[in-house]
Order: sequence, then structure tokens, then C-alpha cells
Amino acid sequence: MALRFTTRASDSGWVDTVWTCASGPVTEMTSVATACWGLVFWQYDGRPYASVSGPETGAGVAPVPAGAAFVGIEFAVGTSLRVLPAPALVDRGATLPDVTRRTFRLAGDRWETPGPDDAEALVERLVRAGAVVRDPFVAELRRGHRPYASPRTVERRFRAATGLTQGAVRQIERARQAAALLAAGVAVAEAVTRLGYVDEPHLARALRRYVGRTAGQLRAGGGRPIALDLGQRTTS
Repeated sequence: MALRFTTRASDSGWVDTVWTCASGPVTEMTSVATACWGLVFWQYDGRPYASVSGPETGAGVAPVPAGAAFVGIEFAVGTSLRVLPAPALVDRGATLPDVTRRTFRLAGDRWETPGPDDAEALVERLVRAGAVVRDPFVAELRRGHRPYASPRTVERRFRAATGLTQGAVRQIERARQAAALLAAGVAVAEAVTRLGYVDEPHLARALRRYVGRTAGQLRAGGGRPIALDLGQRTTS
């Protein structure tokens, strides 16, 4: 396989998912929209690298170094780096400096580079140090609680914390769910019904915008490598 993704859920309220990826003989992939920001660590040609990835509002094409091994932490919506808030990262990222095989520098301090099994331990240290923060207002919204505030205030607070509107987050998350269903063999009509799309053209537009795939490609596994765990087990 050109890209081999494995994704697991997290029991940390600060983390959405943790993923690993190994790249084969490939030079580019389809990047997929995401409402999360993240930390990405990889080894390529014997050298270590690290970066902060931002929320992505649409699908695109991204370069991939062949033969690289990645570990990524996707943070929960509503969290952010104190020195680099999520709105500043939308549709962009930042390369971290002074990376060694075992450590990286972030927010003025040096941290131990995590593996896939100790990502939450790193996040806990970042939270304790105040390097990663969370807006409790958004956390309550994500749990389904309705705050005593006007809709305008809710939207303003949400966008200030995430860089995205609530509607954009819902659309991105729904399109990713649709991609997973279709890749698992679920019929297009059933995916439309399950996820509340108006009709099949509505789903098709969402897939093109946020996933960069058609329903047929997802069901058949066609197209260039994609930055999404499709057709593989999601572990917990």
C-alpha cells in the first residue's frame, strides 16, 4: 500500500484520535478536511521532524516523503496551543524547530517525542504546563449542552476558539463519517439516510469538497492515496 494508516480513539478529553502512517513509494496524497489541529512527528531518511497541523476546511493534494513513518495526535475541537491558537492554524501549519530523535521544542520548552502508545502522556504534560488550553464553553457545546447565551455569542465564542463555525465542523465531521461508511461498503442511499443528507447529489458535493473523492471511488478504493483510515481497522 502507498499509505498505511491506523487510527485509534482516545480516552483523553483533550485528544480526538491518535494515528500512525507509513508511506510507501508515493509522492503525494489527498489531504482530507478536518476540524482538529494536531501535532505530527515523523522520521524520514534518518532525520526527525515535527510540525503543528491546523484545521483544514477542504480536501487538497499534499506531498508525501516516500519511506517515512509518522505519528500524529489530533486534538479535540475547542483545544488549542496557548502560543498558537487554532484560528491562526486554519488551512496552514507550522514546522517545529530544533527537533532531535528523542525530543522537540514547543512553546519555549523541550518535550519528549511520543510514540503511538504514549501520546496521551505527552498531552497530559502539555496541559499541566499550560501549553495546551481549552475553552470550557466549547467543550460544553460539544457535549450537547446549550449555554445561556445568544446564538450570536455562541457562534462568536466557538469561532474564536476553533477558527471554524459550528456548521463547518458538523459538515466536515459528517463528510468524514460518510467516507468511512462508503469505504466499508455501505450503499450510497443508506449513507444519505443515516447521516441526514438531503439527497445523493448533496452527499456527492460534500465528498468532493471535504474528502476529495466520489462515492464510487470510496467504495472501490480508487484514486490517489488518501490521508484517512479507510478500509482498515480503527482500534481503541
